[in-house]
Amino acid sequence: MSSQPSHRYTLEEYFALELASEEKYEYWNGEVFCMSGVSLAHSQIEGNMMSGLRGQVDKHGCRVFPANLRIKVPAYPPYRYPDLTALCGQPEIEKMGGLDMLVNPALIVEVLSKSTEAFDRGDKFTYYKSIASFSEYLLVAQHRPHVSQFVRQENGVWTFMEFNDLADTVRCASVPCALALSEIYRDVTFEQTARGEGQAHPAGDSGESSH
Repeated sequence: MSSQPSHRYTLEEYFALELASEEKYEYWNGEVFCMSGVSLAHSQIEGNMMSGLRGQVDKHGCRVFPANLRIKVPAYPPYRYPDLTALCGQPEIEKMGGLDMLVNPALIVEVLSKSTEAFDRGDKFTYYKSIASFSEYLLVAQHRPHVSQFVRQENGVWTFMEFNDLADTVRCASVPCALALSEIYRDVTFEQTARGEGQAHPAGDSGESSH
């Protein structure tokens, strides 16, 4: 994620940029950030999760949306671009500046990077909580097998679980889906640090463990 040059954008200028460009940009307090360009691992994980979610939830009348769908975030206006969103029922769309925004996501998925992890776990999670329908958050590491799952309970309290073994399965609470880490990380290569220094092994390799 990189900021545009020092020009301070109005919302109208930002919407015009979004409409005219094939890139994705996010706006905050006059600054515009380009959201395009991810690592190979990030792209592979995002694709694996999209496929895994869609293959299970479609038959239940639920929907999965990729990273190019905007979602309205009341506490972090006007909208954001999560890596994946999902919901059951009818998507609710609101228009702003001539652009479509989803207002009722239940599940939000972010694939983490070194530059965004602290923000995704902290302030961004807090902002996402301002979405009334939002009830589950998955944070997926790309440098090792690790998924953090946050689920909002009926009393409003968020519970937390983490998964860090390729044999683990994340059972979603907001949509009818179970995601095996071996599938989330299919064809992803992890750099070895604790052992086998300098070597790399793909997820699911029958040799040394990749985590």
